[in-house]
Amino acid sequence: MSRIVIKIGSNILTDKKGGLNQKRIHSIAKDISDICKAGYEVVVVSSGAVAAGMKKLGLKEKPKDIQLKQAAAAVGQSSLMWAYEKSFGDFGKKVAQVLLTRDDFSERGRYLNSKNTLITLLSYGIIPIINENDTVATDEIKFGDNDRLAALVSGLIDAERLIILSDVEGLYSSDPNKNPDAKIIPFVSEITPEFEAMAGGAGSAVGTGGMYSKILAAKEAVSYGIKVNIVSGRKKGLIVAILKGIHIGTEFKPQIKKISSKKGWIAYAIKPKGSLVIDDGAVNAILKSGKSLLPSGIIRVEGVFDTGDAVYCVDLRGNRIAKGIVNYSSHDTEKIKGKKTTEIETILGYKYSDEVAHRDNLVLLS
Repeated sequence: MSRIVIKIGSNILTDKKGGLNQKRIHSIAKDISDICKAGYEVVVVSSGAVAAGMKKLGLKEKPKDIQLKQAAAAVGQSSLMWAYEKSFGDFGKKVAQVLLTRDDFSERGRYLNSKNTLITLLSYGIIPIINENDTVATDEIKFGDNDRLAALVSGLIDAERLIILSDVEGLYSSDPNKNPDAKIIPFVSEITPEFEAMAGGAGSAVGTGGMYSKILAAKEAVSYGIKVNIVSGRKKGLIVAILKGIHIGTEFKPQIKKISSKKGWIAYAIKPKGSLVIDDGAVNAILKSGKSLLPSGIIRVEGVFDTGDAVYCVDLRGNRIAKGIVNYSSHDTEKIKGKKTTEIETILGYKYSDEVAHRDNLVLLS
């Protein structure tokens, strides 16, 4: 059965007064219920808790203070879920609330538990409604925007497609608010730096992401082999139309050679704790020959990390060329850097592995 992730932004869910737009939520629930009846499994990644809480607390601007933002999220999340519960209930569908933080993706055990929970919910015909857990999130663990969260969830559940419901029709050739001749780009086969530059700009008053965050989310999702669509969330029936093969908005084509689930987790989910500056020989071995990182190629250790943490592999010019899981802590790596693998046990008194980072746990970044 095909799985779809649908991301819904704050702008789509709120009305002009700042509260939840019940009519639009009901309309989106109908569209999603229709595709569920057609045989799709759907996970919704929804913003809107903070915006709903702002209304209840009488706030006119999105709070910058983290405690006030957490309070708004706590107050608003119940309203958001009730709106979904009621709307989906009208179409005979049940929903479940799932709140996630960055740590749920960074730690492998919690990552797999999250996946199992979502798959179980889908097997019972329940639609998970996922949001960042703003009530407990801090600057260190927050996703920053739910576009990123939607991409991570898409990779987590092996989705076929990610549909981002936006307050614009798609990706434009330039800012349509400044250039009346700006045109929608219908298809993107490769997300280049030029496309990223096109998407520059700030987000809304109630949301955290702009088009740039959506481009980065699409870039991540397509690497998993997932097709991505950015369309207007203010028009009825677009989700159903897209899945019938009708082209709307901007579509990002998935990469033919997709990244594995494990390497996707390393590349996008786990937070790096440090860096290893490596010589040109090690760079070539990793990039061109698909080799592991040996201690002999390490010149400098940056940051504090433990065995099993993620680090960047950085060349002599400061370019990040790979990201991987290390077999040794920063303390021990400092001792064995520049040494041969045959010297590891003599220096440390033990040897976990010949490699500081095995190629199976390395993801190329360039």
